[in-house]
Amino acid sequence: MAAAMGAAVVRRLHAAQAQAQPPRLTKLALRAPKFVEVEFEDGSSFHLPAEFLRVYSPAADSKIRSVAGEKVIFGRRHVGIMSAESVGNYGIRILFDDLHKTGIFTWDYLHHLGSNKFGLMRSYITTLKKHGLTRDPQSRK
Repeated sequence: MAAAMGAAVVRRLHAAQAQAQPPRLTKLALRAPKFVEVEFEDGSSFHLPAEFLRVYSPAADSKIRSVAGEKVIFGRRHVGIMSAESVGNYGIRILFDDLHKTGIFTWDYLHHLGSNKFGLMRSYITTLKKHGLTRDPQSRK
């Protein structure tokens, strides 16, 4: 009886893990300089603008500003995508026109960004406002 209960728990754990896995990428289209389109096997598709991707770049050196201990990227409203290259079978590296190019966007991360785009963008704009920053680039003097 204990073995049967243990097997049932293992089956439920595997089922939960399978559901937690994002769907597989089926299409990626670079629409430089403005956005990337991605589609997944579950039918979900996302239009990811360059500014959004730049702000949420997974790179460690995203040209960020620390404001009150919070890391904030600002002034990227008009950033563009110059190119992208595949990284193995799991992601892409995007070269932005501000020369940022070190972040690797995995398929899982692109799905996460697409699934949460509106909440993430709202959070980003709220953070900018909180620190008196803007999405617009700083004017050159």
